[in-house]
Amino acid sequence: MTKAKSVQDNPVDEVLPLNKLIIYGVQHVCTFYAAAVIVPIILANALNLSRSDLLHLINADLFTCGIAYLIQSVGFGKIGVRLPLLQGVTFTAMVPMVTIGVAAGGGIEGLREIYGAILIAGLFAFIAGKYFSKIVRFFPPVVMGSTILIVGLALLPIAANDIVGGQSPSIMQSSVNIRNIYYALGTFFLIVILQRVLRGFFSTIAVLLGLLLCSGIAMMLGDMKVHDYNALPWVAYTQPFYFGLPVFHIAPILSMTVVMIIAMIETSAGVYAIGSIVKRDIHADDIASAIQADGLATVLGSILNSFPYTCYAENVGLVRMTGVRSRWVIVSASVIMIILSSFPVSAALVASIPAPVLGGAALAMFATVAMIGVQILSQVDFDDHSNIIVAGASVALSMLVTAQPHITDSLPSWVRIVFGSGITVGALTAIFLSLLFNHVLPPSKSDKNLASN
Repeated sequence: MTKAKSVQDNPVDEVLPLNKLIIYGVQHVCTFYAAAVIVPIILANALNLSRSDLLHLINADLFTCGIAYLIQSVGFGKIGVRLPLLQGVTFTAMVPMVTIGVAAGGGIEGLREIYGAILIAGLFAFIAGKYFSKIVRFFPPVVMGSTILIVGLALLPIAANDIVGGQSPSIMQSSVNIRNIYYALGTFFLIVILQRVLRGFFSTIAVLLGLLLCSGIAMMLGDMKVHDYNALPWVAYTQPFYFGLPVFHIAPILSMTVVMIIAMIETSAGVYAIGSIVKRDIHADDIASAIQADGLATVLGSILNSFPYTCYAENVGLVRMTGVRSRWVIVSASVIMIILSSFPVSAALVASIPAPVLGGAALAMFATVAMIGVQILSQVDFDDHSNIIVAGASVALSMLVTAQPHITDSLPSWVRIVFGSGITVGALTAIFLSLLFNHVLPPSKSDKNLASN
């Protein structure tokens, strides 16, 4: 009786039966996989890397992701928040990494300079984490709610790009294969309906069922790309410093350090979001533990030929949708990711899921993330006009950059690193305005009385 009550009071620590752990873990991996491999694919194309180098980057990314999951969900000492959080490569790092690599001449030399910057930036995040957590008290619900809402909204275009087969917005205005729309909307509504009509265990794997069913239909109709598995090695492993020792230069290091500061904000928002879902109060020590886990995973990423890490919003949405709050599900996902990294054929099979199917599932999950932000904002006193300004201005500027991503192209490269992401712009706007209105220019007593009236 005591044990049952303990699990009910703290479902985060519940150890589910092995079969459920495996199924839930697979669901997280399927949800996460496309986002996990997109960064190495884009980077390899930008740096003109060979196919074998790309394959190694993907395997290294999957392996390091698995290690990062363990650090965050299981924890080591004071490192790791011990919540059902998945760590993945931050998209904020994409543009800076391409810029650094191309400036270094591309190819392997470009990668070595990227990894030098990542190594130092990871160490910075690990050391700065406990200090950054001290200012979290300056982030009231209006800041965190707005940031989480912005994360969900700003990620929706990624789902949209998957739905139209990875095409850019300019191409989207031309003809789009109507089957892509059918697959995406079919997956989206199938997940929604399955969650509503199924009960118990099956309702919690609605996303996985939607992905499997719609992928099966795509395969039968000949719309699921089958890789040449005979050309892939059966077993592969991640070799530290595979591309050579990292190279250190001050400008790339500064750029990547800014990326990690942004990643700290993303992770802080993710921790608060998952805390809201699992009904756990989040304190400064929790934020410090999560950020230090990011820093450690990023350092390991530079050693194991991977990239900077942060909390992934996709899986925050999945935890909310499924209601499965055990962190041991994330441990299961970590083992699966490590296995996938060791067997490229298995990884290629998961990669065969059609982009529109993934886009339909992502659409549901990103919308759920946005609604978590709305839920937090419901706690905000919007009779206080300053809160309306903080939330409205941050969402508006975020959507400006999200809707017109090239708006910052004419700015210096170091400015684009910070303001080229809608998530970053929105989060920084919310933080700045909150500090300005509540601490630098706090409302007078007469203003408070007027707002109250």
